Amino acid sequence: MAQKLFIGGLAFTTSTERLREVFTAAGQVESAAVVTDRETGRSRGFGFVEMATTEEADKAILQFNGKDVDGRQVRVEKASAGGGTRSGGAGGGYSRGFGGSSRGGGRW
Repeated sequence: MAQKLFIGGLAFTTSTERLREVFTAAGQVESAAVVTDRETGRSRGFGFVEMATTEEADKAILQFNGKDVDGRQVRVEKASAGGGTRSGGAGGGYSRGFGGSSRGGGRW
């Protein structure tokens, strides 16, 4: 079953294509998205990657969490369904799974 990952601390220059390219090293990437600001189109510094299997997601976490991607140390963790809203964002997003911090909205 596919597993969605939250990727935090991305460089503002990291594109969705680059994110997909990097995570392919850990397995099959079903989808990837860098979340962008709705008004400016600039990266918000985080994104999501959906790995094809839970095993590949676990491998990606071990391989990339705390590692350098495009000059920034990234945080990689399993995303959990959130459902809340943030000011300026749409509901039904994903959260990092602790503290209720919604990571929804944007363009995901």
